[in-house]
Amino acid sequence: MIEACFKGRLGDFSLDVELSTPASGVTVLFGPSGSGKTTLLRCLAGLARLEGRLTVTGEIWQEGRLFLAPHRRRIGYVFQDAALFEHLNVRGNLLYGRRRAGLGEDAEFDRVVGLLGLAPLLFRGVAKLSGGERQRVAIGRALLSDPRLLLMDEPLASLDAARKAEVAPYVERLSREARIPIFYVTHDITEAARLGDRMLMMRDGCIVDTIELKTQAPDAVEQDWLVRRLAQVGADELAAEFVLSGAAPTVARLAVEALNHRVNGGRD
Repeated sequence: MIEACFKGRLGDFSLDVELSTPASGVTVLFGPSGSGKTTLLRCLAGLARLEGRLTVTGEIWQEGRLFLAPHRRRIGYVFQDAALFEHLNVRGNLLYGRRRAGLGEDAEFDRVVGLLGLAPLLFRGVAKLSGGERQRVAIGRALLSDPRLLLMDEPLASLDAARKAEVAPYVERLSREARIPIFYVTHDITEAARLGDRMLMMRDGCIVDTIELKTQAPDAVEQDWLVRRLAQVGADELAAEFVLSGAAPTVARLAVEALNHRVNGGRD
């Protein structure tokens, strides 16, 4: 299990969360901008320090005066911006993560390269990569650092629709095949339903709900989640969340109207 509680202020922002989640699969942190998703991720990584406690599979990373430094936590962190080393080619960037773990080009290197479809890119300079390719390399570099925990902070948010469509299948495959627990930040409801095993709903620095996502078929998960979200926040806010997920305002409004119609059993 991964168990954490953090409470305190960072600048003008206040975080007060408590969570207990399996040390496997994908835990989605979902909520609007400013709800505390990235702040919680940074606390898990040790990049931000608040009063609290954190244990990962029984190992204490933070408690009282004990605070394990980020480099000792064996965290893989994927940001919105790939932040690759421009002077290294793809292979060099991937091996940087591997060498940080004291390892080299081995069977795990080959597995991750295959998982993310990077073999054709290994000797390409990163300046010649598309945005989607760069993000796949960043994910591979994080995985190859031999992490205990993979943290992904809206890895698709900076991509346009075409690049997002390119990378999404690899992230979905990663969510099924990764051998480590993943915390995945998003404000895209379709990403959350498709990739997550469970979802922690965040608002105003707090976790307000926990939803198990993989107890049903994916289509049923998404439909149930949308119905529940509609009842929770209302039509206007749900439409706004569709827009944040990339839908045109008109499409978002029509989608919410259709969902309302379904909820009401087809009654006008």
